[in-house]
Amino acid sequence: MRDRVARGGAVRAGAGGERREDELTDMEEQTQRRAGARVLFVEDDDVIREATQLALERVGFRVTAVPDGLQGLESFRAGAPDIALLDVMVPGMDGVSLCRRIRDESTVPVIMLSARADSIDVVLGLEAGADDYVTKPFDVSVLVARLRAVMRRFGHAGGGARQAVEEEAAGPLRFGDLEVDTEGMEVRRGGERIALTPTEMRLLLEFSAAPGTVLSRDRLLERVWDYGWGGDTRVVDVHVQRLRAKIGQDRIETVRGFGYKLRA
Repeated sequence: MRDRVARGGAVRAGAGGERREDELTDMEEQTQRRAGARVLFVEDDDVIREATQLALERVGFRVTAVPDGLQGLESFRAGAPDIALLDVMVPGMDGVSLCRRIRDESTVPVIMLSARADSIDVVLGLEAGADDYVTKPFDVSVLVARLRAVMRRFGHAGGGARQAVEEEAAGPLRFGDLEVDTEGMEVRRGGERIALTPTEMRLLLEFSAAPGTVLSRDRLLERVWDYGWGGDTRVVDVHVQRLRAKIGQDRIETVRGFGYKLRA
């Protein structure tokens, strides 16, 4: 695993078919170097932590790397990172608990690292508020592509869905007691403001752009998570579950075998 992480070569990951690092656009790399996005990286394996930090810094990220969850929480509060990269199994405070603490205080994007794609830890991390996950062992080019995808979508929270909604609506959209203000990027239910993470907001905007239309999980992965490749649909399922808990369980309907739709 350490060889794969340290190598940082432009190769494909086995399961996801992600873009190679050399397929990232020049504009993305130049933008990343200028922006110098701040990454909090929590990983207890010294070799993986140091090699990954070096690889990320080489492409323009500013990385604060710590070996345990307690230091991770302290660094998060002190450093205001743009994104958090958390290994699930770290001492002091595990990655899932740390993700939950971060989500209690901030909407900063969180990516979990898990040794097994089928691990319950993946679901627990997503339920705790993580936006995405990467499976170990990973190639650095895959991690860089995933980080850049997150930064792209968080830099423009609405994306194409927001533009499509705004073109159709002169004011806030209303679905029963749910009100979606696409200009102010606010959501209210029964007149009370609902706090959504940027990913949850993007997901709701995607549904709002086509109320009553069934959206497949693959389409949502592409549109909301900016995946130009196949991904784990559990990411969609858990985020829909979290969104339902906030806007109403019956507002988003499951269409078995096809996907989800927003009830108009």
